[in-house]
Amino acid sequence: MDIQLQELIDKIKKDGVAASEQQSALIVSEAEKKAAGIIAEAEKKADDMLKNAKAEISRLEKASEDAVAQSCRNMLITFRESLVAELNALIQSETQNAYSQELLKELVPETVRAWSKNADVSELSVLLSEKNLHNLEASFKSALKAEIEKGLQLKSDKTLGDGFRIGVNNGEAYYDYSAEALVELFASYLNPRVAQIMKNAAKGND
Repeated sequence: MDIQLQELIDKIKKDGVAASEQQSALIVSEAEKKAAGIIAEAEKKADDMLKNAKAEISRLEKASEDAVAQSCRNMLITFRESLVAELNALIQSETQNAYSQELLKELVPETVRAWSKNADVSELSVLLSEKNLHNLEASFKSALKAEIEKGLQLKSDKTLGDGFRIGVNNGEAYYDYSAEALVELFASYLNPRVAQIMKNAAKGND
Protein backbone atom coordinates (compact mmCIF):
# COMPACT_ATOMS: atom_id res chain seq x y z
CA MET A 1 0.00 0.00 0.00
CA ASP A 2 2.82 2.34 0.81
CA ILE A 3 4.46 1.48 -2.45
CA GLN A 4 1.31 2.25 -4.43
CA LEU A 5 0.84 5.51 -2.58
CA GLN A 6 4.40 6.50 -3.31
CA GLU A 7 3.97 5.64 -6.98
CA LEU A 8 0.80 7.74 -7.06
CA ILE A 9 2.57 10.67 -5.44
CA ASP A 10 5.48 10.33 -7.86
CA LYS A 11 3.08 10.20 -10.81
CA ILE A 12 1.22 13.29 -9.58
CA LYS A 13 4.48 15.14 -9.15
CA LYS A 14 5.67 14.03 -12.57
CA ASP A 15 2.41 15.01 -14.27
CA GLY A 16 2.35 18.27 -12.33
CA VAL A 17 5.89 19.14 -13.32
CA ALA A 18 5.18 18.29 -16.96
CA ALA A 19 2.02 20.40 -16.93
CA SER A 20 3.86 23.20 -15.18
CA GLU A 21 6.67 23.05 -17.71
CA GLN A 22 4.18 23.03 -20.59
CA GLN A 23 2.31 25.98 -19.09
CA SER A 24 5.57 27.81 -18.51
CA ALA A 25 6.64 27.17 -22.10
CA LEU A 26 3.26 28.45 -23.31
CA ILE A 27 3.55 31.56 -21.15
CA VAL A 28 7.10 32.19 -22.37
CA SER A 29 6.01 31.71 -25.99
CA GLU A 30 3.11 34.14 -25.56
CA ALA A 31 5.39 36.61 -23.80
CA GLU A 32 7.93 36.35 -26.60
CA LYS A 33 5.20 36.92 -29.20
CA LYS A 34 3.91 39.95 -27.32
CA ALA A 35 7.43 41.26 -26.87
CA ALA A 36 8.12 40.79 -30.59
CA GLY A 37 4.87 42.62 -31.39
CA ILE A 38 5.73 45.45 -29.01
CA ILE A 39 9.24 45.71 -30.51
CA ALA A 40 7.85 45.69 -34.06
CA GLU A 41 5.30 48.38 -33.17
CA ALA A 42 8.00 50.43 -31.46
CA GLU A 43 10.28 50.07 -34.48
CA LYS A 44 7.39 51.11 -36.78
CA LYS A 45 6.63 54.12 -34.61
CA ALA A 46 10.32 55.05 -34.50
CA ASP A 47 10.53 54.65 -38.30
CA ASP A 48 7.41 56.78 -38.78
CA MET A 49 8.76 59.43 -36.43
CA LEU A 50 12.07 59.43 -38.32
CA LYS A 51 10.27 59.77 -41.65
CA ASN A 52 8.09 62.58 -40.29
CA ALA A 53 11.15 64.31 -38.84
CA LYS A 54 12.97 64.08 -42.17
CA ALA A 55 9.89 65.37 -44.00
CA GLU A 56 9.56 68.27 -41.55
CA ILE A 57 13.26 69.09 -41.87
CA SER A 58 12.92 69.00 -45.67
CA ARG A 59 9.83 71.22 -45.48
CA LEU A 60 11.55 73.69 -43.19
CA GLU A 61 14.64 73.73 -45.42
CA LYS A 62 12.51 74.42 -48.50
CA ALA A 63 10.52 77.07 -46.62
CA SER A 64 13.77 78.69 -45.54
CA GLU A 65 15.17 78.57 -49.07
CA ASP A 66 11.92 80.00 -50.46
CA ALA A 67 11.97 82.75 -47.84
CA VAL A 68 15.58 83.64 -48.66
CA ALA A 69 14.83 83.58 -52.41
CA GLN A 70 11.76 85.80 -51.94
CA SER A 71 13.77 88.16 -49.75
CA CYS A 72 16.43 88.40 -52.46
CA ARG A 73 13.76 89.06 -55.10
CA ASN A 74 12.21 91.76 -52.91
CA MET A 75 15.62 93.37 -52.40
CA LEU A 76 16.29 93.36 -56.16
CA ILE A 77 12.85 94.81 -56.91
CA THR A 78 13.30 97.51 -54.27
CA PHE A 79 16.77 98.33 -55.56
CA ARG A 80 15.55 98.41 -59.15
CA GLU A 81 12.66 100.73 -58.27
CA SER A 82 15.00 102.98 -56.32
CA LEU A 83 17.50 103.01 -59.19
CA VAL A 84 14.80 103.75 -61.77
CA ALA A 85 13.42 106.57 -59.60
CA GLU A 86 16.87 108.11 -59.27
CA LEU A 87 17.57 107.79 -62.99
CA ASN A 88 14.16 109.25 -63.85
CA ALA A 89 14.84 112.19 -61.56
CA LEU A 90 18.25 112.65 -63.19
CA ILE A 91 16.74 112.51 -66.68
CA GLN A 92 14.08 115.03 -65.72
CA SER A 93 16.61 117.38 -64.17
CA GLU A 94 19.03 117.14 -67.09
CA THR A 95 16.26 117.48 -69.69
CA GLN A 96 14.90 120.58 -68.00
CA ASN A 97 18.38 122.04 -67.77
CA ALA A 98 19.02 121.24 -71.42
CA TYR A 99 15.87 123.08 -72.50
CA SER A 100 17.40 126.51 -72.01
CA GLN A 101 15.95 129.54 -73.75
CA GLU A 102 19.05 129.64 -75.96
CA LEU A 103 18.29 126.12 -77.14
CA LEU A 104 14.63 126.99 -77.75
CA LYS A 105 15.69 129.96 -79.89
CA GLU A 106 17.34 127.51 -82.29
CA LEU A 107 15.20 124.42 -81.88
CA VAL A 108 11.72 125.93 -82.31
CA PRO A 109 12.41 127.68 -85.65
CA GLU A 110 14.15 124.57 -87.03
CA THR A 111 11.25 122.35 -86.00
CA VAL A 112 8.65 124.74 -87.46
CA ARG A 113 10.50 124.95 -90.79
CA ALA A 114 10.70 121.13 -90.94
CA TRP A 115 6.93 120.88 -90.38
CA SER A 116 6.26 123.64 -92.92
CA LYS A 117 7.83 121.51 -95.65
CA ASN A 118 5.16 118.83 -95.10
CA ALA A 119 2.50 119.25 -97.80
CA ASP A 120 -0.15 117.64 -95.61
CA VAL A 121 0.34 120.14 -92.82
CA SER A 122 -1.27 123.57 -92.60
CA GLU A 123 -2.16 126.18 -89.99
CA LEU A 124 0.81 125.54 -87.73
CA SER A 125 1.01 126.80 -84.18
CA VAL A 126 3.75 126.80 -81.55
CA LEU A 127 2.79 126.42 -77.90
CA LEU A 128 5.18 127.44 -75.13
CA SER A 129 4.95 128.23 -71.45
CA GLU A 130 3.86 131.77 -70.66
CA LYS A 131 7.35 132.58 -69.42
CA ASN A 132 9.17 131.28 -72.49
CA LEU A 133 6.70 132.89 -74.88
CA HIS A 134 7.10 136.23 -73.12
CA ASN A 135 10.90 136.05 -73.22
CA LEU A 136 11.29 134.58 -76.72
CA GLU A 137 8.35 135.93 -78.69
CA ALA A 138 10.36 138.75 -80.28
CA SER A 139 13.12 136.35 -81.30
CA PHE A 140 10.62 133.89 -82.83
CA LYS A 141 8.77 136.62 -84.71
CA SER A 142 12.06 137.61 -86.27
CA ALA A 143 13.26 134.09 -87.04
CA LEU A 144 9.86 132.86 -88.26
CA LYS A 145 8.64 135.98 -90.02
CA ALA A 146 7.85 134.17 -93.28
CA GLU A 147 6.00 131.36 -91.49
CA ILE A 148 4.01 133.84 -89.39
CA GLU A 149 2.95 135.65 -92.53
CA LYS A 150 1.64 132.29 -93.80
CA GLY A 151 -0.46 131.83 -90.66
CA LEU A 152 1.87 130.42 -87.99
CA GLN A 153 0.62 131.29 -84.51
CA LEU A 154 2.62 131.63 -81.31
CA LYS A 155 0.56 130.65 -78.26
CA SER A 156 1.04 130.16 -74.54
CA ASP A 157 -0.01 127.00 -72.73
CA LYS A 158 -0.33 127.03 -68.95
CA THR A 159 0.16 123.25 -68.81
CA LEU A 160 3.61 123.49 -70.36
CA GLY A 161 6.83 123.77 -68.41
CA ASP A 162 10.03 123.51 -70.41
CA GLY A 163 9.97 122.69 -74.09
CA PHE A 164 7.20 123.27 -76.61
CA ARG A 165 4.44 121.67 -78.66
CA ILE A 166 3.68 121.99 -82.35
CA GLY A 167 0.02 122.14 -83.38
CA VAL A 168 -0.93 121.26 -86.95
CA ASN A 169 -4.08 121.75 -89.03
CA ASN A 170 -5.53 124.34 -86.66
CA GLY A 171 -4.92 122.26 -83.55
CA GLU A 172 -6.23 119.02 -85.01
CA ALA A 173 -3.09 117.30 -83.73
CA TYR A 174 -0.24 118.25 -81.43
CA TYR A 175 3.30 116.98 -81.39
CA ASP A 176 4.86 117.13 -77.97
CA TYR A 177 8.45 118.32 -77.60
CA SER A 178 8.05 119.23 -73.96
CA ALA A 179 10.55 118.24 -71.30
CA GLU A 180 7.88 116.00 -69.74
CA ALA A 181 7.36 114.13 -73.03
CA LEU A 182 11.09 113.62 -73.50
CA VAL A 183 11.44 112.37 -69.92
CA GLU A 184 8.67 109.82 -70.56
CA LEU A 185 10.36 108.79 -73.80
CA PHE A 186 13.73 108.31 -72.16
CA ALA A 187 12.18 106.55 -69.16
CA SER A 188 10.22 104.14 -71.39
CA TYR A 189 13.53 103.13 -72.95
CA LEU A 190 15.46 103.17 -69.69
CA ASN A 191 13.14 101.12 -67.46
CA PRO A 192 13.24 97.89 -69.54
CA ARG A 193 17.01 98.27 -69.85
CA VAL A 194 17.38 98.61 -66.08
CA ALA A 195 15.09 95.61 -65.57
CA GLN A 196 17.21 93.53 -67.96
CA ILE A 197 20.43 94.62 -66.29
CA MET A 198 19.00 93.58 -62.92
CA LYS A 199 17.89 90.21 -64.31
CA ASN A 200 21.36 89.60 -65.74
CA ALA A 201 22.95 90.61 -62.45
CA ALA A 202 20.68 88.21 -60.55
CA LYS A 203 21.73 85.39 -62.90
CA GLY A 204 25.39 86.32 -62.60
CA ASN A 205 25.63 87.35 -66.26
CA ASP A 206 27.49 90.32 -67.68
